[in-house]
Amino acid sequence: MSDTPEPRHPPPDDLEDLFENAPCGYVSAGPDGRITKANLTFAGWLGRDRGEFVGRRFQDFLNIAGKIYYETHFAPLMRMQGFFNEVALDLVRADGSMLPVLVNAVERRDDAGNLQFVRITIFNASDRRRYERELLEARRAAEQASAELLQLNRTLEERIAEAVEAHMKTEAALHQAQKMEAVGQLTGGIAHDFNNMLAVILSALSLMERRLAKGEDASRYIAAAKESATRAAALTHRLLVFSRQHTLSPEPLNANQMVADMSELLRRALGETVRLETVLAGGLWKIHADKNLLESAILNLAINARDAMPEGGRLTIETANCHLDEAYAAEHDIQPGQYAMVAVTDTGTGMTPEVMAKAFDPFFTTKGPGKGTGLGLSQVFGFVKQSGGHIKIYSETGQGTSIKIYLPRLYGAGDGPKRATSKALVRGSASEVVLVVEDDDQVLTLTAQMLRDLGYGVIEAMSAAEALALLRDHPEISLLFTDVVMPDMNGLRLVEEARKCRPNLKALFTSGYAGKAMLHNGVIPPGANILQKPASLEQLAAKIRAVLDG
Repeated sequence: MSDTPEPRHPPPDDLEDLFENAPCGYVSAGPDGRITKANLTFAGWLGRDRGEFVGRRFQDFLNIAGKIYYETHFAPLMRMQGFFNEVALDLVRADGSMLPVLVNAVERRDDAGNLQFVRITIFNASDRRRYERELLEARRAAEQASAELLQLNRTLEERIAEAVEAHMKTEAALHQAQKMEAVGQLTGGIAHDFNNMLAVILSALSLMERRLAKGEDASRYIAAAKESATRAAALTHRLLVFSRQHTLSPEPLNANQMVADMSELLRRALGETVRLETVLAGGLWKIHADKNLLESAILNLAINARDAMPEGGRLTIETANCHLDEAYAAEHDIQPGQYAMVAVTDTGTGMTPEVMAKAFDPFFTTKGPGKGTGLGLSQVFGFVKQSGGHIKIYSETGQGTSIKIYLPRLYGAGDGPKRATSKALVRGSASEVVLVVEDDDQVLTLTAQMLRDLGYGVIEAMSAAEALALLRDHPEISLLFTDVVMPDMNGLRLVEEARKCRPNLKALFTSGYAGKAMLHNGVIPPGANILQKPASLEQLAAKIRAVLDG
């Protein structure tokens, strides 16, 4: 066995072979710029014998444009910095055809700074472009394979999600069937009780009508009707609680934090065509509610809103502190007081009055077969009522929908609800005339009466066209108080038209839609005065006075 170490470098013959048959051309030139050696690859590209290169200059084998570039740019830069990288030139083959190449050059000097030789490396640009195309095609093929794999994963995830959803639906249907069966077993006794209560209410109303027509006292019949209606409401409440068979797990909640935590989930549920915005009130009151059910309610409302915006749109979730006064509370069978509100507002197709009237009914749905159970809103309604809260829908066909959830404020130690104290209302005078524009006749009547009770002069209009005619006939009108969403012309357009003839006319908007959501959705301009529905008499008085006083 020999002790001679293995050679660290290839033998000279191998080095010569590597030089001669390299995939690129090599040319060496002396200090005078004349070629001393060229490899076989370079000679083969040009279809020449290697001996033809010796003693000639590299630029002799360039086309005319290449020679000019070499003399004006290539050679001066070589002398200045000693190298040149990736210069695109055209070499002339023996048959007169052109070969596009990329040229690199570097010079070598001795310790005294004297030029010894120049080494020129040439790459076939045609081969480079072919390699780049092949690399690009390979990269595209890899991307296509990756996309197909991603789609396969998504399909698998969708199938798993569909299987889970189908299983959950089956369980939910069975659970609901069991609950409805239990409710069905109670219908006989409930129907009997309800008939008795309705009999009292109807009889009391008939007697009230006769007594009032004669100018007689009907208070005893009013009391009887109210008592029976209260009993019916309590029975209905118990039935709803029973039918849902859910034990609430309330806890102190900050609705702002909860909405913020849900944002990513909501964006995923809404998809790319629906833009989600949140408008969270500062200093929002805490509430005492079941966190899981409140999250489920908001998600349910958001998904309904998404389905109402098939072409995409904007969904706004807004929070606010609200006070529901005694008049509003009595009308809607809730406790007056302070509430934290969560409003879900969309820019979708909206609801007709007929759909709004049935929206909270179990099993009612406007979706096609297999696309909705009709239980979503009824479950939200049941949760809100079980939590001692209130839910209200505001919607117009083609104008979107706003659903507001009011949940009672949670009072901490030492900050319980204060006893209401009588405050002097900010009043007006009969010379201050308010034009009230509202397409709902009952809302119009009540609003006008509240303003008259506050001392203002009032003129009523049920449409924008009627309002514009009244403005022309009554120059004494001081304030235009208009609903935002109306069928013929919205409130914003009405104010714009009114100010064409009355530039200084003051305006106040009102709407059941969430106010900040309307601002963010571009329905009303920034800085506009708006009074949110429902508004107490005190809120109405303060807002009207503030707008009139500027």
